[in-house]
Amino acid sequence: MMIRRSRAALVAASFLSLPIAFSPLLAPTAAAAWLVYDPTNYVQNVLQAARALEQINNQITSLQNEAQMLINQARNLASLPYSSLQQLQQSVQRTQQLLQQAQRIAFDVQQIDQAFQSQYGNIPLTATDQQLVADARSRWQNTVGGLQDAMRVQAGVVGNIDTNRTQTAELVGQSQGATGALQAAQAGNQLLALQAQQLSDLTALVAANGRADALTAAERAAAAEQGRVQRQRFLRPGSGYQPGNAQMFNSGN
Repeated sequence: MMIRRSRAALVAASFLSLPIAFSPLLAPTAAAAWLVYDPTNYVQNVLQAARALEQINNQITSLQNEAQMLINQARNLASLPYSSLQQLQQSVQRTQQLLQQAQRIAFDVQQIDQAFQSQYGNIPLTATDQQLVADARSRWQNTVGGLQDAMRVQAGVVGNIDTNRTQTAELVGQSQGATGALQAAQAGNQLLALQAQQLSDLTALVAANGRADALTAAERAAAAEQGRVQRQRFLRPGSGYQPGNAQMFNSGN
């Protein structure tokens, strides 16, 4: 009987000691379950995530700006897809051809000197009447040829006006629609080339008109000199007017 009681007491003492023995093992688990959600830590994590997202957005914006800058640089370096050089050169060539087709006395210094020495120089007193008439006619032909050449150049310049108008409208449109600095500069350069072509036409027109005026004045000066020579020859002693017989009707009738 005493043995059974001692065993029961031992078992009871063992069960009473279980909460004390297991309490250290269960306490940390419960505490850990309560510490999983920390508001302060959560807020810090959210702030760090927001900062990281902002940095990523800033990097994306920077890359977009760099890409746009490269696109703008590519536009600035893009060449103008239009050129009026060929049309301008053709206009200049047409005007040059008209100047090169100058009649009798060309736009050449040596030819001009030779022509003025032979046809517009001093008229000798010993020249025959046939020679005086031939020289006067040659000078008249030079003047008429110069006037015709001037009118041909005028017609050529007027013909270039329509081409220049078309080129001006096209180049202005290209300049206004330029996508970059290079295209705008090239359009501006072509407009300057068009102005240079127009100035060359104006120079050719002034030269042709001046040549015609100079030939007209030279003819007048030569005619005045020829008249002086003829008058001097007429008034020279021994060579004046000699009366002679004039037959007005056929004596045989």
